Amino acid sequence: MKILFTDGNLNTVLMDSISYVTDENRGDIIISGSHGGTSSAGYAIKVKVGAAFLNDAGVGKNAAGIKGLEQLQSKNIIAVAVHHTTAEIADAADTYKNGIISHINACAQNAGIQPDMPVSKAVDILRSYLQG
Repeated sequence: MKILFTDGNLNTVLMDSISYVTDENRGDIIISGSHGGTSSAGYAIKVKVGAAFLNDAGVGKNAAGIKGLEQLQSKNIIAVAVHHTTAEIADAADTYKNGIISHINACAQNAGIQPDMPVSKAVDILRSYLQG
């Protein structure tokens, strides 16, 4: 786990697995290398992160690789999946540096995030949006 940015009480945190979140990450932007499935979403929901970046893991059968985005939406949490060919699964630094967004939930869209946007640009947008 590595804090990438600190903006007042808002941290942007790199963590290779979303399972590393703790209560101290409440409201934070989490850039994770985890898949975007329901089990990953559960960790983010439990802590109530501000935003979660996950890997689409190739989307998979029944869209299992991005199902967590719907769960996060139901809890009003910004959720983004990056295309699995642009970022290594389980590598948050690579996700930040090279990830390109493939899927978003409505909360992310409302914050100004769009598919095909680089993760680094989306993080810049969210750092301002979540401070608002």
